[in-house]
Amino acid sequence: MSAKEKMDVYSVVTDAILEAMERDGLPPWRKAWNGANAGMPTNAVSKKAYRGINILLLMGHDYTDNRWVSFKQAQELGGSVRKGEKSTIITFWKITKEERENDNGEMVTKTFPLLRYYRVFNVEQCDGLKLKAVTVVEHDPIPEAEAVVAGMPNPPSIDHKGGDKAFYSPTMDSISLPAKCSFGKVEEYYSTKFHEMGHSTGHKSRNNRKGVCQISHFGDDNYSQEELVAEFCAAFLCAETGIIPATLENSAAYIKSWKNVLKADKKMVVFAASQGQKAADYILDRKPEYAS
Repeated sequence: MSAKEKMDVYSVVTDAILEAMERDGLPPWRKAWNGANAGMPTNAVSKKAYRGINILLLMGHDYTDNRWVSFKQAQELGGSVRKGEKSTIITFWKITKEERENDNGEMVTKTFPLLRYYRVFNVEQCDGLKLKAVTVVEHDPIPEAEAVVAGMPNPPSIDHKGGDKAFYSPTMDSISLPAKCSFGKVEEYYSTKFHEMGHSTGHKSRNNRKGVCQISHFGDDNYSQEELVAEFCAAFLCAETGIIPATLENSAAYIKSWKNVLKADKKMVVFAASQGQKAADYILDRKPEYAS
C-alpha cells in the first residue's frame, strides 16, 4: 500500500458508502434482507461476522449470499474469483510499532493503531468454492399484515422478482421485492412491503404526490421527502398490524439517516408524517378519524 493510499483510507471508506447509497437509492443499513443466507456479512473461511463500518460496506451490494472471501481465500476453498469481478474494500486496524527517542534521549518502542483496508469478494463472484449449501428459512405469513396488503383498493402489482432490491416503479405501477425468505425477520419483510406500498400511493391514480409523479434524484428535497413519507406510512401500518416492536428500530434509524435534510427544513418531518398517515389511510381504505 502506497503512502497516498494510507492517507486516503477514510476517503475510500466514505466514498464506498456514498456510492452504495447512490446505487441503491437508500442508505445500506436500511436493507433488512440479505438473500437466502440471511444475516450479517460473514467471512466464509473464519465464519466470523464482520463488524463496524465493514457491515455498511458489505451490505450495500446486490448479492443474496452474505459470505465473503479474499482472493487468496477463494483459492484456499478450491475455487477462484471470476475474471473481471470488482472487489469490495473492508477495513481493519493494524497495530504498528515504532522506535522513538523520548525526552531523555532514550529509544523507546511506541505502539499505535493505523487504519488499513484490503479487498474481498462475495462468494457469488467466485466459481468452484467448496462451501456447504445454504439452508433456506421459510417464514410463516402474518395474517394481519396479509389482510392489509389484500385490502388495498386500486393496488399496484406486486412481485418477488426484485432479486436483491425492493422498489416501486411509477411507470409500471408495480412493486418488486426480494423473496420473503431473504429477510432475517418476517416482520421486516412486511415493513419493506409497506414502505413500497407507501410509495405507490403517490401514483397519479391515487394520492398524486409530487415525490412520485415528478422526476426526482437521490438526495434532492422531493426524493428525501418521499422516502420519509413512505417510511412513516410503513411505521403506521406496522403499528396497525401489531408488528411495530420488531421494526421500530430500523424505521427510526432510517428516518434519522435523513437528519441533515430534516435540520434544513424544520417543517418536513411534520409534513412527511401527515402524508405518511394519508398514505396509510389510503391503503387501509378508510377515512381519517381524529382523536378528541
